[in-house]
Amino acid sequence: MQPKSKRGRGSVSNRTGRFEIESHEFFDDGWDNHEDISELLPTTLTIDFAKTVITYNASPDVPFDRSINPYRGCEHGCAYCFARPSHAYLGLSPGLDFETKLFYKSDAPERLRSELAARNYRPAPIALGINTDAYQPVERKLGLTRRILEVLHECRHPVSIVTKSALIERDLDILTDMARQNLVQISLSITTLKPETARRLEPRAASPKRRLQTVARLSEAGIPVSVLVAPVIPVLNDEELEKILTEARNAGALDTGYVLLRLPLELKELFKEWLTTHEPLKAEHVMNRIYDAREGKAYDSAYGVRMRGTGEYASVLNQRFRLARKKLSFPGLPAFNCQIFRPPRLGGQMDLFWM
Repeated sequence: MQPKSKRGRGSVSNRTGRFEIESHEFFDDGWDNHEDISELLPTTLTIDFAKTVITYNASPDVPFDRSINPYRGCEHGCAYCFARPSHAYLGLSPGLDFETKLFYKSDAPERLRSELAARNYRPAPIALGINTDAYQPVERKLGLTRRILEVLHECRHPVSIVTKSALIERDLDILTDMARQNLVQISLSITTLKPETARRLEPRAASPKRRLQTVARLSEAGIPVSVLVAPVIPVLNDEELEKILTEARNAGALDTGYVLLRLPLELKELFKEWLTTHEPLKAEHVMNRIYDAREGKAYDSAYGVRMRGTGEYASVLNQRFRLARKKLSFPGLPAFNCQIFRPPRLGGQMDLFWM
């Protein structure tokens, strides 16, 4: 028997992480006295002590070589989040723990300032909030992402941001000025235009309508913005692809992209639980389509195919996207300006020469 869904939470269970010696399994004893685990698991915050804040990568299928993630875990609770398995490294569940036990890098702005001041540092666009959303609900309280932006703004350092939160509008003052210097690009992630589907898939993220409003407001402020249809879930939201792109273009998006659903490690079983609970009549069909696009597996991590998949279904999806993008005449985002970077001021006599 499946565990019940929890109000305001995306994951159905707290499935044990892959590194744990013991595993825990839901069991129905027939008494129908299940406690509301969402009440037993309030959101908690713990400081994450990291030696560095910029993470570098050499992935050939992502458009950046460095990123900053102020938070581990994400209260948005998206049932499909590819970052969920990372919580297993902390000895926690990629399920409900991922969206309730959050970690934040309290000294991230100071660490960033130090790393940007290094003599051998060379500027290139930093992707902010790639693993987990930098504008998730806890950001309202902590303001960590804004402090990071203040450092990047001060140093004239280019940054890209992917979010599904309207909270980014709070920082329009910084983002607008950075946009004037071609130092920022924003991407809003929109999975579906159906409120009822979004509420189940992404319980604490902004509504689809609100995200489109954010696209419009960023565009009106002169900030280059794109829309990422992510993830595309076979049978569940794939039929909305063209409509999402149309709404994005009407709202002022300059570019667009998409990512096929990725189900690495524990996420496979967590997402199957979600399907069985929320979409029982479509569950088998969804998984079969995913297997078709992943060569019989739930996920293929190979570069070049992990974002798009392979096979007939993936090919048709890609053709649909390309035709829609061309028809809607997305002009594309302007290039980043990496030529005006200035190292941060760390204090001392050398600040006399800082301009």
